[in-house]
Amino acid sequence: MEAAQGDRIIVHGRHVGSTDRHGVILEVRGQDGTPPYLVRFDDGHETIMYPGGDFAVERAHGN
Repeated sequence: MEAAQGDRIIVHGRHVGSTDRHGVILEVRGQDGTPPYLVRFDDGHETIMYPGGDFAVERAHGN
C-alpha cells in the first residue's frame, strides 16, 4: 500500500463491536509512499505505524 502526507487512514476494528479509527497521515517515512507512517488519529493520539491488512487509505484531494 502506498500513501501520501495528508491522506486519511481508516483502521478497521478487529473484533465485533469495536469501532474503526480514523486519522490523517502527517508524514510518510518509507520510500515511495510505503510505511511507516506518522499518523494523528481524530482523538489526538499520534503514532508511527506499519498498517496491516485491516486498514484503508482515502486519498487527499489532489493526490
